[in-house]
Amino acid sequence: MIEFENVSKAYEDGFLALKEINLTIEDGEFVSIIGSSGAGKSTLIRTINKMHEISQGQLRVGGQDVSKLKGKDLRDFRRHIGMVFQGFNLVERVSAQKNVLTAFIPDLNGFQKIFGLYSPQMKKKALEALDAVDILEKAYVRTDALSGGQKQRVALARTLVQEPKIILADEPIASLDPVSSKQVMTYFKDLNQKYGITILMNIHDVDTALKYSSRILGIKKGRLVFSGPPDQVDEEVIRSIYGQGAKDLDLDQEAEDEPIR
Repeated sequence: MIEFENVSKAYEDGFLALKEINLTIEDGEFVSIIGSSGAGKSTLIRTINKMHEISQGQLRVGGQDVSKLKGKDLRDFRRHIGMVFQGFNLVERVSAQKNVLTAFIPDLNGFQKIFGLYSPQMKKKALEALDAVDILEKAYVRTDALSGGQKQRVALARTLVQEPKIILADEPIASLDPVSSKQVMTYFKDLNQKYGITILMNIHDVDTALKYSSRILGIKKGRLVFSGPPDQVDEEVIRSIYGQGAKDLDLDQEAEDEPIR
């Protein structure tokens, strides 16, 4: 469970990115966070793994007070929280498998880290993770030879070997074409349903958020202005989140999934 209690976040320049957020996210939810650029979506998810410190309130994850975590306790805590970025954050010049193996670096000693010595069990887990997102055939291909959608699936496989309880995804499909976006979102949904992983995702595409998520959060100017299931998101809710920009959004919750295999 993730619990925000009167959480605010102010940056050094005085900008208040989050304002008195009160929110509970249950284990196993698939939550999409929507809102205009600069609304505070990325700040919200990055407080969960303490990439951003909160300025006020209390944030608990699995009963732990995140603001009090330091050193080894913080590292151990982060091991069970995966992070997927828009820009993939992969090493382009090495293979897909080696990129997935980097998730095991914290488990290696100094000698093993220097020479990249991974155990057979680690290598097997990396291949199994690639297989889980249907990209096993690219295991030994250099990452710079992969498409954007394939790279994001490698990044997802790297997160999967951490055996995360939570995955935080920051605009994971923003740079992908429509077909690749559907593929990646389908894998997120499969991992959520198969393994019960809690997923929090920032996303600009409202239709996609409605289609794949079990819950929608609307953020406007740092405040939580909506929290509810996709079927409660109507034109009025969209206007409350986006204001005047809502007229450019076209809700379409009836589109069908396209086959990805």
